[in-house]
Amino acid sequence: MRDLCDEAALAFRRLTGFDRVMIYRFLEDDSGAVLAEARDEAMPSFLNQHFPAGDIPRQARDLYVRNVVRVIPDVNYAPQALTPAPEGAPLDLSESALRSVSPIHLRYMRNMGVGASASVSIVVEGRLWGLVACHHASPRLMGREVRGAAASLSRAFARQIKSRADAELLRARNQARQLEEGVMARLPLDMPVALSLTRVMSQLMQMMDADAVAVVADGRAVCHGACPDQPALIAIADWVAARPDPRPVTTRSLSALMPGAEAWSATASGLAGFVIPDSGGAVVLWLRAERIETVRWAGDPHEGVRHGPLEALTPRASFDAWSETVRGQSALWSAAQVESLARFRDALSDFASIRSLRRRNTNLLAELAERDNRLAQHDFLLREVNHRVQNSLQLISSFLALQAREHGDGPGAQVLGEARRRIKAVSLVHSRLYLADQADSVDLARYLTELVEDIGGSSGEDWRRQFSLDLTPLRIEPERAVTVGLIFTELVINAQKYAYAGAPGPIEVRLDLIDTRFRLQVADQGRGGHNAGKGFGSRMIESMARQLGGEAVYRSTDTGLIVDLTAPARLDSRS
Repeated sequence: MRDLCDEAALAFRRLTGFDRVMIYRFLEDDSGAVLAEARDEAMPSFLNQHFPAGDIPRQARDLYVRNVVRVIPDVNYAPQALTPAPEGAPLDLSESALRSVSPIHLRYMRNMGVGASASVSIVVEGRLWGLVACHHASPRLMGREVRGAAASLSRAFARQIKSRADAELLRARNQARQLEEGVMARLPLDMPVALSLTRVMSQLMQMMDADAVAVVADGRAVCHGACPDQPALIAIADWVAARPDPRPVTTRSLSALMPGAEAWSATASGLAGFVIPDSGGAVVLWLRAERIETVRWAGDPHEGVRHGPLEALTPRASFDAWSETVRGQSALWSAAQVESLARFRDALSDFASIRSLRRRNTNLLAELAERDNRLAQHDFLLREVNHRVQNSLQLISSFLALQAREHGDGPGAQVLGEARRRIKAVSLVHSRLYLADQADSVDLARYLTELVEDIGGSSGEDWRRQFSLDLTPLRIEPERAVTVGLIFTELVINAQKYAYAGAPGPIEVRLDLIDTRFRLQVADQGRGGHNAGKGFGSRMIESMARQLGGEAVYRSTDTGLIVDLTAPARLDSRS
């Protein structure tokens, strides 16, 4: 930028022919500094000197944006009044190149030893960046063509300034983003945000090009670099946390904002910081040490414009170099660093959210693992219970078989055999639960097939060949399968006893799924007449059909008895 300004000063001097041409830039406090200068050796130099903000008031700067070129051909001119028509509106000469300037400014120019002056505004993105200030020892005109050329050259110069500033800002932004990403990548997710920042203090300090960094939480400060003492850090953190504006704060002069901060100027003149999101009020602080500067002013900046003896405004008369030592200020935080600070705060907010989500996920996974463990234990216990019940039922079945053999062919043996078959129906369900992978359901078709094989085996080979099966696969709850099995066993016992008077005869078994209900049909080709009665078996069938939410219907035909058991296929489909 310095080289660009040097070239611009030479170009404008060649164009205008003025004795001294300066590139003057406005600073952040509205004061100005001469960045470059091209001059005749007879003219005094103002290079690198500063001018107070009062030398160019705010209203004058606004006019510089509207009028790019302003010329005073002779500081000793006699202004001529323009009087509007009696009934006309006041004249607005804001856009006029011939508009007279303030007599204060003319006195200011004469005090500087200038005979003629011109200014060319440097406007970058609608904002007055600075001026090309042209001075001549004697009166000098600037013609219309030169004024137009100067305006064009100023616009080209402004584009160069913007281009170089944008390139520098882009480079600084890219570097800042890389440093931010480096810090975020190093933050451990398994600890609170404030504590995790204390693990990357060196990277935090590098990210903001600070002299020190501190994380203050729960009345305790963790610091890296040249920091003030603990009470000072806690006081600064409390001041940052008490601000109503939650956005990050940046200042090069903390003592100008925070009472008592001048005591820590040596290490904490500059401050950048914010309250860490979702941290319970923890604060992160970047600090910059005091940078003592000697500023060369063109005259005493504290003199300014004073009131004369007749209450008329008079400009300062001396422009001799005047030095001032500036204390209590650090180096400026750059625009890229200020942007980086805001992004980093937002990134920490996202980080805190991610950490919270991860913690919830971890807790959820632990709960799921615990639930899976309980389910596994439950499944193990269920299988163990089924295994023990199965053994117990088999033991009871064996006892009944022994008892039946002791009775020989007597009536007791038949009763015991029926009881044994009923127990076998229950035992088969438990057997399926114990052996199956799914303990929450039973294949009813397979279960009935096994029941038929067991009944045929216990009744003799002649009976085994009499069964014909047509079963649709259907899974139902284990407890309902037991109920269906007991009803089915009872129906088969009735057919064996009453349809064929104990002799072997055909028994057809069908299982169908009709919409949401199943139908189990048991049909014989016997003599018929053995419909539902008042005996134990009939009462048991009726009761268990109600438990299923269904009913058992008996139909006598010319060819035997048909019994249809219908019930909902699932518990939640009962009507």
